Amino acid sequence: MALDQSFVGRSYPPTDPYEVGREKIREFAAAVGDANPVYTDPEAAKSYGYPDVIAPPTFVFAITFKAAGQVVEDPQLGLDYSRVVHGDQKFAYSRPVRAGDRLSVVSTIESVKSLAGNDVIDIRGEVHDETGEHVVTAWTKLVSRAPEEA
Repeated sequence: MALDQSFVGRSYPPTDPYEVGREKIREFAAAVGDANPVYTDPEAAKSYGYPDVIAPPTFVFAITFKAAGQVVEDPQLGLDYSRVVHGDQKFAYSRPVRAGDRLSVVSTIESVKSLAGNDVIDIRGEVHDETGEHVVTAWTKLVSRAPEEA
């Protein structure tokens, strides 16, 4: 069943703040195999003009994908998550994510379409810190695969 086009433009409430910790940044950098010292060493980060360690660019995915859960779990939308695969991801940064940031996300449905029986939904996540400063915009594309023929 095709998703309802009237959901395009719908925004969801901001998430509770997520506090970015140094150790979480270090763990993520190690997990993705990025040894850049600005991700692990506060002094190295300061030498590049940052107040503390910064996060690798894809770190924010964990925060924005969790926020997109508000869309996925919206019973009115009717998305069958058991059929969903992640289609695409992109980010546009105003500044890097830093240790100590307290980030909230507002998710908005940007588009809903049906392609070859698959539902495709684009979700934009606007990430701001606790002062209201824009940090990053993340776009997530989810594809709900068409049911298999019997």
